[in-house]
Amino acid sequence: MDVRAHNRDVWDSLGSGGSPWTRPVSSAEVEASRRGEWSIVVTPSVPVPRDWFPSLDGCRTLCLAGGGGQQGPILAAAGAEVTVLDFSEAQLARDQEVARRDGLDLTLVHADMTDLSRFEDHSFDLVVHPVANVYIPDVAPVWQEVARVLRPGGALIAGFFNPVVYVFDQDLLGDGELVVANALPYSELTSIDASTRQRLLDDGDPLQFSHTLADQIGGQGRAGLHVTDLLEDRRPGHPLAPYLPTHLATRAVRQG
Repeated sequence: MDVRAHNRDVWDSLGSGGSPWTRPVSSAEVEASRRGEWSIVVTPSVPVPRDWFPSLDGCRTLCLAGGGGQQGPILAAAGAEVTVLDFSEAQLARDQEVARRDGLDLTLVHADMTDLSRFEDHSFDLVVHPVANVYIPDVAPVWQEVARVLRPGGALIAGFFNPVVYVFDQDLLGDGELVVANALPYSELTSIDASTRQRLLDDGDPLQFSHTLADQIGGQGRAGLHVTDLLEDRRPGHPLAPYLPTHLATRAVRQG
């Protein structure tokens, strides 16, 4: 099946506000950002440290798979030159709404996160990639393309799931039960039976894929990105949050 097309359609349907990642920032947050009082998240709740960012004044920034009217408007209001790329037109519409409402200049691009061929080498100073690669089977093309479009010395800030989350039965997690069920890496094309997968499709859920830390973190290094820092986050209310970080974020710098 065409996983990307299915997941795009799901996010188009969620773009009406059914997910925390589809709720645009407020005008008050935009105004605070213009005053220099800004922060963003690329995982559920922990703000990205300010020292992970370069100066945002004129910073050529790509919000990669970052639609939803959140990171892009905040960074633009803080002075960055922002391009938002997303495979969901509904998610991009949230950014367009905020840009019109608050007089922001955003460039919106409808494309897959694995294909940045429209951008020349070294086009960006900063790439911000909130949790999104859980929806694609292979993350290596993402890191390779990011490394290509970043200038030497440019930074990538990326959020992603802790893969150990997917060891547990995802249905039972919703009921608060911790039942070990899956070998890693987890794939909703191969790790679950056909009837369970069909139920996910019928329910309009996106198909998900865990990725090894060797691919998430080591893969950045293999692409020419030097990881300089890492933070952990716990999604509020997640059954695993009392026991382990559900999400991670890394800062990496493009090598020359």
